[in-house]
Amino acid sequence: MISVIRDTRGATAIEYALIAGLIAVVIAVAVGSVGTQVKGLFNSVASAY
Repeated sequence: MISVIRDTRGATAIEYALIAGLIAVVIAVAVGSVGTQVKGLFNSVASAY
């Protein structure tokens, strides 16, 4: 029973999953922001011609 309590492999896997999820959210927000800026740039170029 004590070996089960001291086993931290599951906790480590959960921590890595949370970190990966956080990184995915940051990437999604960054891509969305860049996409909005690129869309604005294309719209300004299109309206200039």
